[in-house]
Amino acid sequence: MKIARFDTQERVLIVAEIGNNHEGSRTQAERMIDLAASAGADAVKFQTIIPERLVSSLQAERIRQLSRFALSQADFEYLAQVADQRGVLFLSTPFDLDSARFLNDLVPAFKVASGDNTFFPLLDLLAGFGKPLLVSTGLCDLSRLTGIRDFITQAWQKRRMTPLQQGADLAFLHCVTSYPTPPEEASLLAIRDLATLGVTPGYSDHTLGIDAAVLSVALGARIIEKHFTLDKHFSDFRDHQLSADPQELAQLVERVRLAEKMLGHGKTVQPCEQALAITARRSIVAARDLSAGLTLTWADLDWTRPGGGLAPGDEALLLGQVLQQAKRAGEMILRDDLTEAG
Repeated sequence: MKIARFDTQERVLIVAEIGNNHEGSRTQAERMIDLAASAGADAVKFQTIIPERLVSSLQAERIRQLSRFALSQADFEYLAQVADQRGVLFLSTPFDLDSARFLNDLVPAFKVASGDNTFFPLLDLLAGFGKPLLVSTGLCDLSRLTGIRDFITQAWQKRRMTPLQQGADLAFLHCVTSYPTPPEEASLLAIRDLATLGVTPGYSDHTLGIDAAVLSVALGARIIEKHFTLDKHFSDFRDHQLSADPQELAQLVERVRLAEKMLGHGKTVQPCEQALAITARRSIVAARDLSAGLTLTWADLDWTRPGGGLAPGDEALLLGQVLQQAKRAGEMILRDDLTEAG
């Protein structure tokens, strides 16, 4: 998946999920972008919420809290510029259709929250923008995710978008919608299941600490989203406690990059082991002192290090052949040492 200048096939995309941890302060949000970039994150993500469009008007207290944390459109425009200046991608999750339309001019890709992965009017609108979609998969099994994938694919087909956009621009992020997620319910093997759906697999982490996020790379996650805070004790807002602080985020980035290096690109002979190919392999050698004119049998052969001579498996080239010259025990027997019997 390509998101602006970033290609998840080349590197794992690490997203610092700022969410609402700025608590409505643009100054705090700007500082968080700066610290996330310094920690090595590739992207920062916010949540764009119009409170009255997210929860029922009957939930007055919830609306008041969301309103306290809400940033304005002007704030998001400013923060998108800050992110660009700091060299990180700016992302935000829209929680209503109007917010999605607003964000289309600011983001290179759209993130969909787990709670909205079946909000089909939103998915249809986002698909129409023709940008990569990152969909969190909390509250879903594979059957439901297959339906979501097919809905998005059909929305692209309806608009006659290219197969490349349909295939390469959809990511499913494994997510367990619990804050925090108990380790025994993190279910990281689900990341492998997501890959079977033909999408880019990723992981949106709600566990405490950074271990799960690092492990997700070994299971195929190409996008990692981790909640980020300035301070776990910033306030009693619960998201701070389950978020990575700047030091933890830096550790997460370092460990993910190391994991990428260690995973490599499949089973090949590595440069560091090529020099050992001769010393670690075996050659066919004389099992004892052998005289010239001897017709070779199995009893005359042994196999010892180093390699460089005839390898185990080449015995048929020697058996029944006549030695032209004597061989000491342990000396390699080469094809040039032989003449055909009879």
